[in-house]
Amino acid sequence: MEMLINVAETVVADALRGMAAAHPELIVDVENRVIVRADAPVAGKVGLVSGGGSGHEPLHGGFVGPGMLSAACPGEVFTSPVPDQMVRAAAAVESGAGVLFVVKNYTGDVLNFDMAADLAEDEGIQVGKVLVNDDVAVTDSLYTAGRRGTGATLFVEKLAGAAAEAGMPLERVESIARRVNENSRSFGVALSACSTPAKGSPTFDLPAGELELGVGIHGEPGRERRAMMTSREIADFAVDAVLDDLNPRDPVLVLVNGMGGTPLLELYGFNAEVQRVLGERGVAVARTLVGNYVTSLDMAGASVTLCRVDEELLGLWDAPVRTPGLRWGM
Repeated sequence: MEMLINVAETVVADALRGMAAAHPELIVDVENRVIVRADAPVAGKVGLVSGGGSGHEPLHGGFVGPGMLSAACPGEVFTSPVPDQMVRAAAAVESGAGVLFVVKNYTGDVLNFDMAADLAEDEGIQVGKVLVNDDVAVTDSLYTAGRRGTGATLFVEKLAGAAAEAGMPLERVESIARRVNENSRSFGVALSACSTPAKGSPTFDLPAGELELGVGIHGEPGRERRAMMTSREIADFAVDAVLDDLNPRDPVLVLVNGMGGTPLLELYGFNAEVQRVLGERGVAVARTLVGNYVTSLDMAGASVTLCRVDEELLGLWDAPVRTPGLRWGM
């Protein structure tokens, strides 16, 4: 498969150089693989640090900026960043108010962020952590003990980021982040496999005319494979899977997320079906976001994430944000 790259070995570094050129409001350290908002550290503000393997853009580097993350650590494609990156990021954003690590539930990410938290605390930085594990499709997968962290990462980073921007203390920001995760569930569907730069061909075999229900963001297997379904049928299956687990009584935030290879024309059509199912199930929708936010390189497909919200969380969602991948209200 043809890719718009130089060589596989420099894909991440090349992307970071391009990001630096496009976004002077960020400090992009290409050599050390850390992206920091240019005004960090902000006096009296909790620092929010996340990261993970590259290939899921705009997650996480595209969510660095006012109202969201203070810094992000990109690893190699589908590979966890290393503790040194995380400690460097924490030190860059620490203002004396502490730092919150937002960690997706993948074994490498969890181990490395745990190690980084210990190292940062040795340097006198107070660290809180929240683990994102919102995927209802499977309990354990190739990369995970427990549920995978997927689309809810955006909700956690946005809502906790707004709380930090408002000057809330670390304990409160961490509490909000945990509450968002506990109130969020996701389900993803793959219509095609993704191709990594290193492999140059699909990472798993998904025959034409079939789809994977419950796929992970690295192409991990889901619940089952079926013959191709219509957008309506996929929405029924995916939304029901989320609602069976979430059972929301409050209004919800809705994220209809593309996996990287599905055009907005199809995503908006899929959103119409998602909204139909929610209406039929009596679920009130507070806000909806449609687009490619938590991707898997060139995978065709989509995921649905719902988050139950009260007035406080909805206010944090509506609060201003200015990042490369998400911006409103500024």
